[in-house]
This record gives sequence, C-alpha cells and structure tokens, in this order.
Amino acid sequence: MEVLNIKGSHETPEVIFNKEIGVFSITGKSLPEDVKEFYSPLIKWVLEYAESPNPETVLIIKMDYFNTASSKMLLEIFEKFKDMQEAGHKVSIDWYYQEDDEDMQDAGEDYADIVEVPFNFIKYQPIPQ
Repeated sequence: MEVLNIKGSHETPEVIFNKEIGVFSITGKSLPEDVKEFYSPLIKWVLEYAESPNPETVLIIKMDYFNTASSKMLLEIFEKFKDMQEAGHKVSIDWYYQEDDEDMQDAGEDYADIVEVPFNFIKYQPIPQ
C-alpha cells in the first residue's frame, strides 16, 4: 500500500500514513480553503487500509488548531477507525494536546465519547520558538 505523506503548511496539517512501518499521524493546524479536497485522499486511504489493517493501529493526532469543517472530516476518519474496531481489529487514538489548551483536550474527549474508540490523552509542553 502506498504511503500517504503530505507536508504540512500554515493552513494544513502534516499527514503521514505508512502501513509498512505502522505510522499514522496528523499534526499541525487544519484550516484548508477546501476541506473536502484536502481530506478526501486521507479518508480514501483509510478506507483502503481498513480492508487489510495491521494487527494494531494507533493514530496520532497532535493538532494545534482545527476549524469546524476540519473537525467534521476528522470525525469521519475516526468513524472509520471505529468500523475497524467493530470488525475485530485493535485500534486506538493518541490525542496530544498542549498542557494549557483545554479546548483541544475537550475536543478529544468529545471525539472519544462519540466514536467509542480507545483514546489516550497525552499532555505536552510546547517547544519555545
């Protein structure tokens, strides 16, 4: 399966989906002009991956910010993970949030309640610029 590797920008997150080495991550900011155009390849990749997933799949989410349109697309991806779990595969989501960012922590908790996939909440300190 081909690796999905999208370099991040000021408006879009970095995405690395690599089945072979088991890395699945979305990091950065997400406020693309055309959210469907950006997220469609991610959703398509996850759908294809779900047909024959690794024994264990951990999705790393380390977002500084995402807009409402992006949140809907993230939910769609998380729902695909729920489908994998319901098919008997082991999946989890590592949700990183900055120590003082209650909004991002709350967003992760809301997703966890909605999709009922195991979430691991991980606080981190931002690196000073």
